[in-house]
Amino acid sequence: MNAPPSHDEAIEATRLWLEHAVIGLNLCPFAKAVQRKGQVRYVVSDAQQPLQLHADLVRELELLRDTDPEAVDTTLLIHPFVLADFMDFNEFLEVADAAVADLQLEGDIQVASFHPDFQFEGTAADDITNYTNRSPFPTLHLLREASIDRAVAAFPDAAAIFETNMETLEKLGHEGWRELFS
Repeated sequence: MNAPPSHDEAIEATRLWLEHAVIGLNLCPFAKAVQRKGQVRYVVSDAQQPLQLHADLVRELELLRDTDPEAVDTTLLIHPFVLADFMDFNEFLEVADAAVADLQLEGDIQVASFHPDFQFEGTAADDITNYTNRSPFPTLHLLREASIDRAVAAFPDAAAIFETNMETLEKLGHEGWRELFS
């Protein structure tokens, strides 16, 4: 059995994934600018139960709400010790959306999800297209909607990103994905 990751190890693995896959493969054309400007906040939760993760999520939502976007534009809440099962993680997303609503942040902040076992509905577990949302550890991505709106306005065909990502991963294949991190 592997030792649990330290905070530094979890952040470094997530940063490499962001740089090599998300930015390197251009899976999110908006990620490069905020990463380059140092506006991505990486936070590791020590939560071992969903209720503890909920408390960490609320703290991070409040911090993002109260912080100048020039300092922190987006947060990756990495939680390696809870919700390792993808179905449990997927169910927790309703809790995450409820936290956004409870804090009256709908329309201001949204939560995107990444997981080592991410699986789109209707795909096989080993389908390479699932890797568009596969991260080293379960991760909640807190995004400012104003930033998304600006990025979408600057990107000519934001609706095509999903299809382009699927094509990119199909061309890359499993071996190409592994090579990204070797």
